[in-house]
Amino acid sequence: QVRLVESGGGLVQPGGSLRLSCVASTSISSLNAMGWYRQAPGKQREVVATITSGESTNYADSVKGRFTISGDNAKNTVYLQMNSLKPEDTAVYYCNAYKSSWSGAFNYWGQGTQVTVSS
Repeated sequence: QVRLVESGGGLVQPGGSLRLSCVASTSISSLNAMGWYRQAPGKQREVVATITSGESTNYADSVKGRFTISGDNAKNTVYLQMNSLKPEDTAVYYCNAYKSSWSGAFNYWGQGTQVTVSS
């Protein structure tokens, strides 16, 4: 079982920045991948950014050039730096961890943190 705790959400004006943090209860280097997802009201959850144990990253087209995902193995923490925020970035952001082993593949989720972009 992997527990994930997100923080860093809040209210920010358009064009502003926020940094989300996700602390894992295990070494993040032991996980195959971690990522950030978001879900806006009335919409399906969508992937925002992912990072593998080999530090390969991927981003949704809508956030490329504005968001950066990174990991700190010493702190068991993954970050999402969000710049040039837009109202359409408003959503609950969830941290995800993916682990594959001989016993199977598992996805773990945090409780979510609200990001609201509004003037």
